[in-house]
Amino acid sequence: MNKKTPYYRAIGKEIDVFEHSYKNKIPFLLKGPTGTGKSRFIEFMAYKLDKKLITISCHEETSSTDLIGRYIIKGAETIWLDGPLTTAIKEGAIIYLDEIAEARPDVIVAIHSLTDHRRELFIDKLGITVKAHHDFMLVASFNPGYQKGFKELKPSTRQRFVATSFDYPEAKVEAEILVNETEIEIEIAKKLVNIATKIRNLTELGLTETVSTRLLVDAAKLIHSGLPKRLSVEVAVVEPLTDDIEVVEALKDLCNLMI
Repeated sequence: MNKKTPYYRAIGKEIDVFEHSYKNKIPFLLKGPTGTGKSRFIEFMAYKLDKKLITISCHEETSSTDLIGRYIIKGAETIWLDGPLTTAIKEGAIIYLDEIAEARPDVIVAIHSLTDHRRELFIDKLGITVKAHHDFMLVASFNPGYQKGFKELKPSTRQRFVATSFDYPEAKVEAEILVNETEIEIEIAKKLVNIATKIRNLTELGLTETVSTRLLVDAAKLIHSGLPKRLSVEVAVVEPLTDDIEVVEALKDLCNLMI
C-alpha cells in the first residue's frame, strides 16, 4: 500500500534549508507558535527523504532516560530496552523532539554530543558510547517567547542548530491550506481566515494562545461534514482558546458577525 504524501504548503525556503541541513548532518530547529505547521513540515520532509520519523512530544516530565532507554524486568531477567533516541541513532531515523524547551534539563545535556561534530550518544547506564548512523538527524521545535511563562532554550543550545521560524501564513495561503486539507469551499475558507486574523489582532483579550491554522482546519472539517458554520467555529475555534465566559461570549458574537 502506498503511503499518501502528507500535504504541506511551503511558505518560504524551509524545504531547501532542511534538505541541505540533512545533507550536511546539521541539527534542525523549528521556532514558532502552536499550530503553524511545524509537525506537518517534519512529516512531509521525512516522507520526501524516505526516512523513518520518530516523534517525541516533550513535557516537563520528559527525562533523558525516557529518550535513551532503561532496564526493565522481563520474567526472571533484567534486560535493557533502547529508548526512541537510541533507536533513531542506531537505525538512521529522523527524531523530532517537539517543544524541546519543555523537557527536563538532562535531555538538553544528553543531546549535546549529538549536535556537534561527534554525533554520538553516551549511554551512562551501559557505560558505552553509540555513534550515530550516517542517516540520523536530530530535529527539535520550540515556541520562543510568544507567551509569558514559556521556557526558553539557552543560546548555547540554540546555536547548535540551523533554525527557521514558522508563523501563521498570509491569508491567501492559509485559505488555500484549509481548502486542501478539508475540501471546504474557498469562500468559507476565506471567512474562517478572516476570523482568525481578527482574533490574532485582539491582543487586549490576553489570550495565552491565539487561533492556530490547526484550529481553523478543525472548524473547516466540521463545516464540511455538515455541522452548522457558527456552531463549528464556536466549538473548534472559540471554546479551545479560553475558559473565561465573558471572553467566550465576546468572541462568539464577533465570529457570528463574520460567518
